[in-house]
Amino acid sequence: MTYKDVYEGWMADPEAFWMQAAEAIDWVEKPTCALKDDNAPLYEWFADGLVNTCYNAVDRHVAAGRGDQVAIIYDSPITGAKETITYARLQNRVARLAGAITGKGVSKGDRVIIYMAMTAEALIAMLACARVGAIHSVVFGGFAANELATRIDDATPRMVIASSCGIEPGRVVKYKPLLDEAIEISAHKPDHCIIFQREQAPATMVDGRDLDWDAVQKDATLADCVPLKGSDPVYILYTSGTTGRPKGVVRPTGGHLVVLNWTMKNIYGVEPGEVFWAASDVGWVVGHSYICYAPLIAGNTTIVFEGKPVGTPDAGTFWRVIEEHKVAAFFTAPTAFRAIRREDPTGEFVRKYDLSHLRTLFLAGERSDPDTINWAKDQLGVPVIDHWWQTETGFAIACNPVGIEHLPVKPGSPTVAMPGWDIRILNAEGQELPAGQFGSIVARLPMPPGCLPTLWNAEDRFISSYLEAFPGYYETGDAGIKDEDGYLYIMARTDDVINVAGHRLSTGAMEEVLASHPDVAECAVIGVADHLKGQLPMGFLCLSKGVDREEADIVAECVALIREKIGPVAAFRLACVVERLPKTRSGKILRGTMAKIADGAAYRMPATIDDPVILDEITEALRHLGYPKA
Repeated sequence: MTYKDVYEGWMADPEAFWMQAAEAIDWVEKPTCALKDDNAPLYEWFADGLVNTCYNAVDRHVAAGRGDQVAIIYDSPITGAKETITYARLQNRVARLAGAITGKGVSKGDRVIIYMAMTAEALIAMLACARVGAIHSVVFGGFAANELATRIDDATPRMVIASSCGIEPGRVVKYKPLLDEAIEISAHKPDHCIIFQREQAPATMVDGRDLDWDAVQKDATLADCVPLKGSDPVYILYTSGTTGRPKGVVRPTGGHLVVLNWTMKNIYGVEPGEVFWAASDVGWVVGHSYICYAPLIAGNTTIVFEGKPVGTPDAGTFWRVIEEHKVAAFFTAPTAFRAIRREDPTGEFVRKYDLSHLRTLFLAGERSDPDTINWAKDQLGVPVIDHWWQTETGFAIACNPVGIEHLPVKPGSPTVAMPGWDIRILNAEGQELPAGQFGSIVARLPMPPGCLPTLWNAEDRFISSYLEAFPGYYETGDAGIKDEDGYLYIMARTDDVINVAGHRLSTGAMEEVLASHPDVAECAVIGVADHLKGQLPMGFLCLSKGVDREEADIVAECVALIREKIGPVAAFRLACVVERLPKTRSGKILRGTMAKIADGAAYRMPATIDDPVILDEITEALRHLGYPKA
């Protein structure tokens, strides 16, 4: 069957398509219908079915006789620790922790915040919550206390499960003092905190509130799976809001199970028993969807990796993991490959390892520029698949569905819309634009199963944030084009589209041009205020390792390149070389924060920033360019 057949089959009867996909899930009671639309534009999928996420991710594989298969591989190049956990062992560990948390008063519908490092215990905590119907909310380990407090007050958890510390290259980040401070300043107080003690920084416990991970489970009974309605939330995941107040994305149980299971075969092309690795963190949506839930639901082996693409110990760490654990499909962010390419531009480390088990590399999280894709394809000798999705959607909106059909690749495009997504390009007035014209990317309602049905305790905000701008559509917040073949090109966030003398220009298009310069390993373009033209583009260039040329010459060549490829209309004259770019821990470049610094505007230190010192370096670079203006 071709992609066209599958997509047209969905278009012809969306409900029948998803009801068929739901047959692959083990239900306590099967849903009688797919879509509940009596409260449109608020939709629910599989609302009257009864099901349990943990059962589908763990227990059913044991019941099917596959308990001895490895479910989780934990690999920490930072500490040197490794562990393999079979499905049978995972079932026992999850059931025991689930029994421990219910023994301390957690029950169906209660919230549990998980604030943990990248160890197998983080997945066990998530699954234990899902097992008993508690709604988990994972907060990235090491988040600042005030940000954690904001999430505690919004989710009002009965319990927090935390690691005592996280381990970064060259440093230990103590989580427990941050947790203590967050609870101190939050209005809501959780009843208990379960602390997973790590030897690198054991935590000081608060009597009466804090419980040791091992001690609390010692006499716990094994908890059974609790049936949930398909519309019940399995988790809340907070994502940044434009007001500074985080948005709690709600993930519904039934649709989450159905769609993630469908993606593993159809999008990622992996079979049960094969090893799938998403090099992300459980604090982000990728960690939820493709480290924890989707691989386990589909019966794959998943990898929990505590390390970085470079420096743990070198630019070959990804290839070592792929060789050692026989990874079939690998998923990471383009920024990771840019970091590797910068350290190892000729691919010397790649050639040290046997990557014969690897069939496909998937990239998402930032725009995948053609140069990065081509470098990865040349080095690895496997298809490199760019795909586009969001925290809100939980899975790919657009991709090359290699499990159905490997479509022709167009560099710079994440290919085509997946079943469930009717994607349109609209102008500011909400009119659909013809092929090749740049505009706002929207999805016709209803969105497919697994997408956010609302925001936690903020239905009005959900409607105003996503549904009001273009009635009848979900506003993705991204801008780009769709070509005559239906291929999408995601060029920028809508707030990254800059207005230069009345011309709406994509900073992403400029970044693509700059990245094609042979000496540029990574780059970012922002819009800065200009009294004459409204805005001007400004470029920041990170050079490849070993480049030994005058920076001024490289900047001049990049300015000329933009003029040649995009035109004088871009008015691109401002650029500088920097050692590194400010990013979140998930690899997203903080373009908005950089623009505020350039314009002299007030900004909040992003809670997810990887290293705040980088902003000082960017500020100094801006001063050399004469920004902010007096």
